[in-house]
Amino acid sequence: MKKLLILTLAAGAALTSCVNPNQQFANEVKSPNGKISFICEFTSDGLFYNVQDEGDGIVYNSRLGFVLADNDTVAYFDRIKEVHSSHDETWETAWGESREVRDNYNQMIVEMRQKGGDGLLVNLEVRVFDDGFAYRYVFPSQGDSLVIMDELTEFKLDWPAEAWAMNNHDVYYEDYYRRKAIEELDTVHTPVTVEAIWHDHVPHANVPDVKIKAPSDKYLAIHEANLTDYPKMQLIGTDSVTMKVRLVPWSDGVAAYVVTPFATPWRTMIIGDTPGDLVTSYMMLNLNEPCAIEDASWCKPMKYIGVWWEMHLGNGTWYASPTHGANTAHVKEYIDFAAEHGIPGVLVEGWNVGWEGDWPKNDHFDFTKPYPDFDIKEITDYAAEKGVTLIGHHETAAWTKNYENQLDTAFKFYTDHGVHNVKTGYVNLLMDGKEDHSSQYGVRHYRKVIETAAANHVNIDNHEPVMPTGLQRTWPNLMTQEGVRGQEHCAWDPDGGNPPEHTVLMPFTRGLAGPMDYTFGTFNYDNPVYPFARVRTTLAKELALYVIIYSPMQMASDTPANYAAHPDAFQFIKDVPVDWEKTLVPDAVIGDYVVTVRQDRNSSDWYLGAATDEDARELDVKLDFLEPDAEYTAQIYADAPDADWEKNPTAYTVSEQTVKSTDTLPLKLAAGGGTAIRFIKK
Repeated sequence: MKKLLILTLAAGAALTSCVNPNQQFANEVKSPNGKISFICEFTSDGLFYNVQDEGDGIVYNSRLGFVLADNDTVAYFDRIKEVHSSHDETWETAWGESREVRDNYNQMIVEMRQKGGDGLLVNLEVRVFDDGFAYRYVFPSQGDSLVIMDELTEFKLDWPAEAWAMNNHDVYYEDYYRRKAIEELDTVHTPVTVEAIWHDHVPHANVPDVKIKAPSDKYLAIHEANLTDYPKMQLIGTDSVTMKVRLVPWSDGVAAYVVTPFATPWRTMIIGDTPGDLVTSYMMLNLNEPCAIEDASWCKPMKYIGVWWEMHLGNGTWYASPTHGANTAHVKEYIDFAAEHGIPGVLVEGWNVGWEGDWPKNDHFDFTKPYPDFDIKEITDYAAEKGVTLIGHHETAAWTKNYENQLDTAFKFYTDHGVHNVKTGYVNLLMDGKEDHSSQYGVRHYRKVIETAAANHVNIDNHEPVMPTGLQRTWPNLMTQEGVRGQEHCAWDPDGGNPPEHTVLMPFTRGLAGPMDYTFGTFNYDNPVYPFARVRTTLAKELALYVIIYSPMQMASDTPANYAAHPDAFQFIKDVPVDWEKTLVPDAVIGDYVVTVRQDRNSSDWYLGAATDEDARELDVKLDFLEPDAEYTAQIYADAPDADWEKNPTAYTVSEQTVKSTDTLPLKLAAGGGTAIRFIKK
């Protein structure tokens, strides 16, 4: 018999931010350093949770739970037992922003049984790290399936705040992040980033007659980890402090069909003292399972160019025509350029039949049938001789059943031709004309593609994806994803292209979810076909983005001719790695500017990227990340004195100087500009 169960898991109203931080409670777990405390307690109203950071309130009396189909009753729970444990290990990433990741947390599992009814068993599993916390619901094996309609889960802050978030109306996550008061968040995607600028003795947001003292600013990022067989989490602002979870449903209104045993994704919050703390948190990766691929050495990061940008500019077509981009001779030109400059990959879009007419309506893309002017054997043989690999393209138009029916043959077709990297696409508002990309249906489809690709030793660059949640730890062949308003919008979007602040906001919002295939690298700003749109950066900032915006597959998106016109600047793209030993963010103001430094995983070189919004800036960067007592040659790619993103974007300078770790380097960033630096140890 189906049932409607409202499962309320939450903490006592007496637990406010004014509590003595040293006082101990039942149902409490602290971070290894004792700084962050997660507290929950059964009450007559259910179970709520509170979170404190060094005694300061972060989350206050927030509800947890579910609505299940069909019995409209509220269920209360008896606590069976509480189990505490600790974990501390360091593991090595297959690739990433840091070679080593420390997984250190304290865990509490609260085992509960429903009062009355069928006595449903539910565990609340909580992990608290030094940089945040996570919790999930675990249903032990009970013989029954569950139909989940929604969650009651909340993130209720201790103080009114504003957040950077993206509305859910864009199913591809290709909208702008905007800063709004929490009560104005009308169903938004996660990650949601909160900057809490606190003041002494402000009124408590939930207990108005109580004054709280908060000594410092905090930066929070709310997201989820290990999204497996479950819908994407969204958030709705219900008042000035509360964000309630919404699950993206199936077309029939059901959020999730699950069979026990089952664990939901982790609900996560990073807590940092600086914007950079959000970027360098690897908590989400730690909440995913270890690598499922026995030998992942074939999952190799790479740079690539492609037959792509010219078509976005209207200079070629995806479909067969006199200006068809994916023709054999033209692709060979790209292969020649890649081989000459040490670029490992060449992406080719529009090679297979199905692009004619209003192609998103086409449910008949054929992934093994090239257009007549595209000789895949000749091209891949030629590429192999040149030491270059082809990056394949599967645009599905979100007709997932058509794609799944061809998955095995499509991947075999590619691998038979030596193609082991595939960019997938899902340009359509609904999957199969029916289901949301971020629903349980979509999540299941994307996972099937990833696992099938892994079985064929194929790496995936997924466009129009579900938002990343750290699955690249388990499946490192999921190299990168779009899910961002990328550079392509600067070629044709009626609003004129992404504003200068967009790329200095992305690392602290969408970038927190995982690698972004943003596809920057534009060196030519003329757009005769769509003169209303253009890339709104300087050329030097385009270089800086290779350090600031992370992806293990990084595109140099412009054409070979435009790179040939700026060989000095193109040298940085040739040099900059895509796999890192260590990452730091020494200075940033979210949405204004960012300075990111990374150490190459395969050498002693360091790289710096600094970028600003529409305002010119002067920054002083301490070089204390460099090895002490060593000298480095700094190769500096900077905005020229007269550079400006709007008036003079291609004006840049290249210079060298000797530096050491005790130095402070002054940077001058033009409006919409940036600086890129390579530090070579002498």
